[in-house]
Amino acid sequence: MTALPSAPVEKVIVTYKSKTAEAGSNAAAKSDAAAKGAETGESLSFERRLAGGAALVDLGDSATKQDVAEVMDAFRADPQVASVEPDIRAYAMAVTPNDTDYAKQWDLFEATGGMNVPPAWDKTTGSGVTVAVIDTGYAAHSDLASNVVAGYDFISTSADARDGNGRDADAKDEGDWNATDGECGTGSRASNSSWHGTHVAGTIGAVTHNTKGIAGIAYNAKIQPVRVLGKCGGSSSDIADAITWASGGSVPGVAANPTPAKVINLSLGGASSTCPSVYQTAINGAVSRGTTVVVAAGNSNANTSGFTPANCSNVITVASTSREGNRSYYSNYGTIVDVAAPGGETRRATDTPGTVTTPENGIHSTLNSGTTTQSLENYKPYQGTSMAAPHIAGLAALLKSAKTSLTPAEIESAIKTNARPLPGTCSGGCGTGIADTAKTVDAVTGTTNPPAGTAFTNATNVTISDNTTVSSSIAVTGRTGNAPATLKVGVDIKHTWRGDLVIDLVAPDGTVRNLKASASSDSADNVLTTYTVDASSELANGTWKLQVRDVASGDTGYIDSWSLTF
Repeated sequence: MTALPSAPVEKVIVTYKSKTAEAGSNAAAKSDAAAKGAETGESLSFERRLAGGAALVDLGDSATKQDVAEVMDAFRADPQVASVEPDIRAYAMAVTPNDTDYAKQWDLFEATGGMNVPPAWDKTTGSGVTVAVIDTGYAAHSDLASNVVAGYDFISTSADARDGNGRDADAKDEGDWNATDGECGTGSRASNSSWHGTHVAGTIGAVTHNTKGIAGIAYNAKIQPVRVLGKCGGSSSDIADAITWASGGSVPGVAANPTPAKVINLSLGGASSTCPSVYQTAINGAVSRGTTVVVAAGNSNANTSGFTPANCSNVITVASTSREGNRSYYSNYGTIVDVAAPGGETRRATDTPGTVTTPENGIHSTLNSGTTTQSLENYKPYQGTSMAAPHIAGLAALLKSAKTSLTPAEIESAIKTNARPLPGTCSGGCGTGIADTAKTVDAVTGTTNPPAGTAFTNATNVTISDNTTVSSSIAVTGRTGNAPATLKVGVDIKHTWRGDLVIDLVAPDGTVRNLKASASSDSADNVLTTYTVDASSELANGTWKLQVRDVASGDTGYIDSWSLTF
C-alpha cells in the first residue's frame, strides 16, 4: 500500500499504457473511472486530461486516506494502467518578516553572504528573456509592472482559486489566506495572504534605476506570473500543466502561451519520497523545449530527497544561505542540492516561531499590505528557500540573455562550476557552494579569460645554495574562476646534483603541491621538465610560487626560469 501525503487528497492522476483506449479517449477514461468507483464503493469521476496525457480522477472532498489507498490499489491492479499517484499539494516556502530598500539588499552585493551580482550588470541585464514565476500569482506593484507580461491562472478548483471560475487568463493573486486552524488539513494554521509570487518576482526582475524600491537581479527580463497556489496550496496536476504551458507546451483547453519562458522558478513544494511522474513528465518537456527549471529545496531542515519537485531530475535545486554565509537553519540539504543562494534568516532557530528578530538579514522584495485580499503595495523581507531559488532563476536569465545558445544543462553546469565555497558552514550538503553571478557570467561570455594555453613566465635567476630554501614568484592576473585541472608547470633549474632538490608549487592561498621529491641516488644535472597539476580548487588569479629546497651539501645551482600555462 502506498504511503500518502498528510494533506487531504481529493484526486488521483492515472497514466494508462500507451495503446489502451483510456490513453486516448476521454470517454473510455470516464467509463473506467466509473468502473473503479463501483469496484471500491467510491464516487469517482474523470475530470480532465493533463498535458502529459494522464487522466485526472476526482474522488470528492470526503475521501479518507483509506478510501484513496483503495482507489489507487484498484487502478494499480489494472493491467491497462501504467501508474497512479495522488494529486498532491505544494505550498509556498517562505517565512514572513518586515522592512525595505536597495541599500539593504545584502544578498546582491555583500562579500560574505551575497551573490556578487552588480559586476555582471556591465555585461547582461536579462534582456530578451522571460522568466515564469509559477506561484501565487501577481499582486499589482509599480516596481514590477513594466516588466510583467501576461500569464495564466492554472488553479482549476474555483474554491481554491477564489475568483469564482477556476482556470482563466488572469494571473491576479486573489490571496492564499486561511481563516481557521485545520482548514487545510491536520496541523495547518490560520494565516494571512503571503503575496509570495510577487515577492519572488521582485528578486528576479524588479524594475531598476527607477529611484524607488529594490533592484531585480535580471532587471530587464520579463516576468510571467503563472498562478498555481491559492487557498490551501496547489495541486501537482495544476502545477504540472503550468510548467508545460509556461515553457511553450500544449495544455488541453488552454490557449498557447504567446511569450514562452526560458526560465521557470518553482518556489514551492511538498513532502514526497519520490518525484511524481506528472511533475517529471512536465519538467522533461520544459527542458526539451530549452527552458531551465529552478526549484527551492524546502524549509524543513531535512534531506531534500524527501521533498518534491526539488527531488525531480532535470532541475536546479537550490538551498538557502544566511547573511553570514552559513546554511540557513531551516534549509533542506543533501546530495541532490545543486547550489546555494541567499535566502536569509530573519530569526534564529531557537526563537519563538513567527517572531522576527533580525529583519535586516532577510531578503527584501516587492509585496502587498493586504491581510486577505490585495491592498497597498509595499516591500518586506522574507526568509526561505523560496527566496533563494529566484536568485538562481535571475542568474539563469542573465546567462541566457548573455549567450542565447546556452542549453538548460549548460546553464546549470556554469552556475555550479563557478560557485564559491560557503564562507560559513553547511551540514548535510549545499551543492557546489554559493552561486557567484559575475564569475558565472564571465565564464559563459568568455570576456575576461585569455585563451587556453596562455603562459605566465618568470625568467629571473634565483640562486640555490646548499641546504637552503628559495622561491620564485609569478603574479597571475586577468583571469576569472579557478585554475585548470591540467595546469602545466614548466621548470628549468640548473643544478649539478638534481637528486638534492625538493620542488613544490605554492598556490596563492598557500596550498603546497609537491612536484618533485629528493633522491640521493639521482646524480644527474639539471631539472628541465613540465609537471601537470590538478589546481582546479585554486583561484587562478594571485601570486604563485615555485619553491625549491636543497637538502644536501656539495652541489649548488639556480632557478633559470619557470612558467605556468593555463
